[in-house]
Amino acid sequence: MIEVEVRQLLVSPAHRLAGRPADGPSPGPSDERVERVEVRRGLGLVGDRYYGRPAHRDASVTIMSVERLPREIAPSVDLRHTRRNVLLEGVDIDSLVGATVTVDCGTGPVPFAVNRPARPCAWMDVTIGPGAQRALRGGGGVRCTPLGDGVLTVGPARLWVTGGGTATEV
Repeated sequence: MIEVEVRQLLVSPAHRLAGRPADGPSPGPSDERVERVEVRRGLGLVGDRYYGRPAHRDASVTIMSVERLPREIAPSVDLRHTRRNVLLEGVDIDSLVGATVTVDCGTGPVPFAVNRPARPCAWMDVTIGPGAQRALRGGGGVRCTPLGDGVLTVGPARLWVTGGGTATEV
């Protein structure tokens, strides 16, 4: 078990990074960060753009480590810029591909299959700043499938790792 912190949660009803990066993000709310989110097994985060979409069932939730944010490029970078859903502090989530992680924010355990890396794209150089795509290589987070229902909240949490991957504190 690792003591972690859920630093931010993002639930976006619209896919804002569509088309060419040179055209900029699509309009949407200025802040899609939330304090609490409902997770549904095999479907994702209630209210998110990938919730229940068959093409995204194995990647409906993206989790990223705060320690991997390229603060040297943009000191205030956060989930609004990376478009990931869950920002954790205290674990190298990128090292856990192939594992199952269970996060408990005090509301009960929520398991996730960590399926593959969330590779940074050219949009990162637009939403964060020049050089962000390169800086996030190998640290852009992971794409996950929720394996159970539950609730995630911002604040202290516990994380368990089962299966593949190597749990390391950052």
